[in-house]
Amino acid sequence: MDHSSSNKTLADLKQEIQLKAKNGLDFIVAASILWFAITVIWTLDQSSYNKSIFTFMIGGLMLPLAFAFSKLFATTWKIKGNPLQPLGMWLNVAQVFYFPFLIFILLKSPDYFIMTFAIITGAHFLPYAWFYDEKAYAATAAVIPIGSLLITLNFDDQQLWITPLFTGIILSILALIIYLRWNKFANSVSS
Repeated sequence: MDHSSSNKTLADLKQEIQLKAKNGLDFIVAASILWFAITVIWTLDQSSYNKSIFTFMIGGLMLPLAFAFSKLFATTWKIKGNPLQPLGMWLNVAQVFYFPFLIFILLKSPDYFIMTFAIITGAHFLPYAWFYDEKAYAATAAVIPIGSLLITLNFDDQQLWITPLFTGIILSILALIIYLRWNKFANSVSS
């Protein structure tokens, strides 16, 4: 363990991550853009299966897009000497273990793929509420899954594009909240 981190409290380590990683703003902005692109995919005159495959494919742009936004927003992905830093990526990777369920839905009932993908995406934000001390992540973890379910139950198969649009809008609101709260937090720490 780095000796400089051994004197820091858990609160100090989390604060360092919050400040340098800007509470994951780069990832949330990237995700917002991808969900708006997924909305376009779900308006295409294609089968739900094909749209689901296109959704998987465009999802591969998440890390490169987040990396580009990390440069734009000057966020730090690797914080040397902070033993909590790898946890952020592990929390993100955890959603991959839900993909067998997503693949099952793709193969057995592709009309429900986009709802399932949105639910998995939304629910995976819950631990970030603790990681970044940001309640908006917890709210997002509830709003996206519940909203996606309600949309799917109340709209027909021709309107499945509403789910990714809803998800993109909620993620955009989350990005704005994260930015405003991070900015206030950064200013209070520096003064």
